[in-house]
Amino acid sequence: MNFKLIAIDMDGTLLNSQDKISERNRKALLKAVNRGIHVVLSTGRIYKSALYYYKHIGLKSPIIACNGAIISSSEGDIISENVLDIKSIKDIIQLAEESHMYYHFYDLDKFYYKTTKEEFSNYYGYYEKNYINQDIELVPFKNPMEVLDLNSSKYHKVVFIDDNLDRLFGFREKLKSIRGIDTSKSWHNNLEVMNENVSKGNAIKYLMDVLNIDSSKVIAIGDNENDVSMFKVAGLSVAMKNGDQVAKNQADVITDTNDEDGVAKAIEKYVFRY
Repeated sequence: MNFKLIAIDMDGTLLNSQDKISERNRKALLKAVNRGIHVVLSTGRIYKSALYYYKHIGLKSPIIACNGAIISSSEGDIISENVLDIKSIKDIIQLAEESHMYYHFYDLDKFYYKTTKEEFSNYYGYYEKNYINQDIELVPFKNPMEVLDLNSSKYHKVVFIDDNLDRLFGFREKLKSIRGIDTSKSWHNNLEVMNENVSKGNAIKYLMDVLNIDSSKVIAIGDNENDVSMFKVAGLSVAMKNGDQVAKNQADVITDTNDEDGVAKAIEKYVFRY
């Protein structure tokens, strides 16, 4: 089977435990590009972070960011954008405040986070460390409603993080009371909220139509729940060995871990052999 599009998740998949892209992975991606294959980063990350790695690798294909809420062309132009309704995001955040949950939210290039709850500083500290070189502005706030009322930005995703998984799953149940949203997970201790029908799978289908590529010519590689939707539309789905069981259960095959060049090994085995 001659694949024409490779959709690749980033965290836990393309990126290793140090948030780096190994040389073997990078060479495999560039070899695919040189063969005329569309290599699409398909991530839950904020768009500017996806764009940073896209440029670092030297890719020439569209980008899927914020779990499909953002799709950009190979030239970097936004070709599809699905934003949260302002009432929905206010309802989401009000519920988070009542439940004492850590959260942050995104627009295209800004990361908004609350500063008044010191017990959550270890969560947003990761982003402070990793986003500083990616042209992403970190915007602290005390009152989220003031930010939402005074800012004209379009918000694509709200992220919740909690190491207490019972509390996290309980909060997911509470979110079901809010209409017009969908939830997913990209890490063991997080929960992500987007507009209804936003998913990596729907974004892949959009690109398949734009690029005139049949699903049988698509390979998707990922590690977690938010990758399952693209597994369902791809001709071949590949889960990471380090991935969540929900992704492994939905995948056709399993490759090595993100610290063992699992992405490169999958591409070498299933793409380059033809």
